[in-house]
Amino acid sequence: MPDKVEAELSADEARRLALRAQGLLGADGRRGGVPGMLARLGAVQLDTISVLARSHELVPYARLGAVARDRIETAYWGPSAGGGRAAAFEYWAHAASILPIEEWPTLAFRRRQYQRKGLRWHKVPDGVCDEIRAKLKAEGPLTTKELGGAKAGGDWWQWSDHKIGIEWLWDVGEVACVQRIGWRRVYDLAERVVPDELYGQEPDDAACLTRLVRLAGRALGVATRADLADYYRLKGEQVDAVVEASGLVPVRVQGWPQAAWADPDALAVPPRGRHVTTLLSPFDSLVWDRARTSRVFGFDHRLEAYVPKAKRVHGYFTMPLLAGGRLVGRVDPAREGTTLVARQVSLEPGLTRSAVRLREGAEALRTALRNAAEWVGCDAIRVERADPEVKRLVEAE
Repeated sequence: MPDKVEAELSADEARRLALRAQGLLGADGRRGGVPGMLARLGAVQLDTISVLARSHELVPYARLGAVARDRIETAYWGPSAGGGRAAAFEYWAHAASILPIEEWPTLAFRRRQYQRKGLRWHKVPDGVCDEIRAKLKAEGPLTTKELGGAKAGGDWWQWSDHKIGIEWLWDVGEVACVQRIGWRRVYDLAERVVPDELYGQEPDDAACLTRLVRLAGRALGVATRADLADYYRLKGEQVDAVVEASGLVPVRVQGWPQAAWADPDALAVPPRGRHVTTLLSPFDSLVWDRARTSRVFGFDHRLEAYVPKAKRVHGYFTMPLLAGGRLVGRVDPAREGTTLVARQVSLEPGLTRSAVRLREGAEALRTALRNAAEWVGCDAIRVERADPEVKRLVEAE
């Protein structure tokens, strides 16, 4: 624990700070639309799984409501509000993520890491990078397939030579991805698509890390060393080296055994406003860190998509239910035509101990499911597995 703490927070205060920082409490979370949301979060994780929608679409839906999915994609991949330049780019953050284009210089340290390492998984075949550079220069933005081949097989160890080459050039920042079409990355020379005033910036590692820790602290509201490291996949010792310079202030949170830091701007104004009731992507930055989710919300969150079906507890794509500023249940959704199917539903034990709390939880679940159904174009809801009373209350007309 730092020698001096700036504030002592209750666990509830820390939880509300986290919700507001993530755009899920109060009106600030809706300001600026998708670009404003991306700037606040700093990164939105991408994933191949699509159930109701892809994760990077579910994240703004949870905060902004029923924004049309094509508008979300345009906000990410279209030009910035000023026009003529990319608004965002894809790179390694918490995982493969969409980031504001302004953070291109901030990821210079990671590009240098790849350069020093010399490879990600594969050695780049001789001559392939030169072929890719020449083709991009002559033809402009291209997918891997257009560059000469995607994968020789379905797994990373079966990548084609051109796939190996383009991923390497992306890792080290010679090419950039500022667009996806049909879930395919579209690559171009970074010097052509990254604004000149950003492309030429190469901050040293300390400056990059300081900025990333500051961004993580702002997006989390209040965080431990491990939380700050996890947000952009840094090492604990990297956080230690720059946390003081980041501007975050040390705080003590009741019930947290670890030292914590907070965004001083967040501490200056107590969080207040309306809580969002919604389903969250399992890759949402509010819950992507299991240890933090357990500590802040008392909620055990686990993605089971990659768990054998017989061993799943809550379902394939379990979406946490957020209501009243707490994570109060889980839904494993699917679509059958114009019906949103909740294959499995559960509420947290605290909501099932009285009829009043059960009705409150079921009403929150009903609201979240109906809102999600309308957003994805469904006109009916069916609950398959749930407590009978919860099923009745949710499906009631």
